[in-house]
Amino acid sequence: MAGKTIVPKKTPMPEQLPEVRIHNYHEVPYGYTAEQAMAEAKRCLECPKSPCILGCPVRVDIPAFLKLVAAGDFLSASALIKETNAIPAITGRVCPQETQCEGVCLLSKRFESVAIGRLERFVADWESSNPVFSLPKLPPPTNKKVAVVGSGPAGVIVAADLARMGHDVTIFEALHEAGGVLSYGIPEFRLPKAVLKHEIDYVRSLGVHIRFDFVVGVSATVDELLMEYDAIFLGTGAGTPWFLGIPGETLSGIYSANEYLTRANLMKAYLYPEYDTPIARGRRVIVIGGGNTAMDAARTALRLGAKKSLVVYRRSLKELPARLEEVEHAQQEGVQFHLLTSPVAFYGENGRVSELECQRNELGEPDSSGRRAPVAVAGSNFRISADVMVIAIGQSPSPIISRTTPGLTTGKRGTVSVDPASMKTSKKGVFAGGDIITGGATVIQAMGQARIAANAMAEYLESGVW
Repeated sequence: MAGKTIVPKKTPMPEQLPEVRIHNYHEVPYGYTAEQAMAEAKRCLECPKSPCILGCPVRVDIPAFLKLVAAGDFLSASALIKETNAIPAITGRVCPQETQCEGVCLLSKRFESVAIGRLERFVADWESSNPVFSLPKLPPPTNKKVAVVGSGPAGVIVAADLARMGHDVTIFEALHEAGGVLSYGIPEFRLPKAVLKHEIDYVRSLGVHIRFDFVVGVSATVDELLMEYDAIFLGTGAGTPWFLGIPGETLSGIYSANEYLTRANLMKAYLYPEYDTPIARGRRVIVIGGGNTAMDAARTALRLGAKKSLVVYRRSLKELPARLEEVEHAQQEGVQFHLLTSPVAFYGENGRVSELECQRNELGEPDSSGRRAPVAVAGSNFRISADVMVIAIGQSPSPIISRTTPGLTTGKRGTVSVDPASMKTSKKGVFAGGDIITGGATVIQAMGQARIAANAMAEYLESGVW
């Protein structure tokens, strides 16, 4: 905006001190006050092309909601965000804004971008603590029934969007709590369960039904659901962990990040002794991998009492796929990083792991991911001692649905194949999105795919044309 005084840096987010937070599971950032939020929102340049909207996978009208926040109209800001994003308290916390909306903010060309994620979180938190929000007016029922398989980020967005169109939506969830990876994967100190519950409750308030402990492919097949429902969305995520395939991997004390974090989060080991969930509380913990899941595991290890928590990653810090904020928080808390390092073998005593043999790497030419490939340095092997090791190198979709659904085409590592323009699968009436088609990506990417699917499903439900 012409003549506007530009504040070069984001309004700082107050947060727990590292030496305090490693001894509790409370959320690390405290969030903005109303005054801080309004000051930060006023940093928006109100640029006419609004690249931030295109940078958002669910197309939130970011400049419009920032303008409302700047004016102190938090209720209207919340309503505006929820037109396209039913779970802003979650995305405001776990979205990689730095590579999406904030990454294309024009302000970032010279200064720090507007703190869009922090403001989204503020608005959502304000709404949850001020019970004045009214539900959107729903259209008359269409008498069309939709089954959504999985209550993770993709599933809840599809369900919310279709419910707001008047369709009768039921989510089938394999576990006993809703949220998918938001519930079993992301720790309390990054996404409090109370926040998750509030967002899920909002989706349910739109008329969405949730059936728990229902494993599609076992409790009922996709074909059996198609006999009752007019369309199905598959959003079961990617819950099958990858392993390294190196010697010693079957030793006791070695865990997948899926199991480690599920025990800590969904099974509430973090609430010991109220919940006496068995979990490994190693004194020295090694986490292998460099994504957000690896950061979550390494930081969880400290809170479970580890004296040392180490991350082993095969590339450099520049290539680390985890969010910058998560890496910084891990470093502040004392997590140590062994970069340009690849595991070679596990060693143990009496059947229990005690050491990890590694080799040093150099970076070569870019590989298929676009990042420079790690190349082993001959004769550089060394060992690191630890009593618990967590493997966090990725995951694939569970094969249950693909094995029990004739006519459903799958691709690499069991991902479900879709038309990216509509999220249609090869099976009539069945759509898919999220990690079941990507094999592991971000919450907001799953949500973006879910919005595409919801619109395509609505068109199919109305026309019957596949």
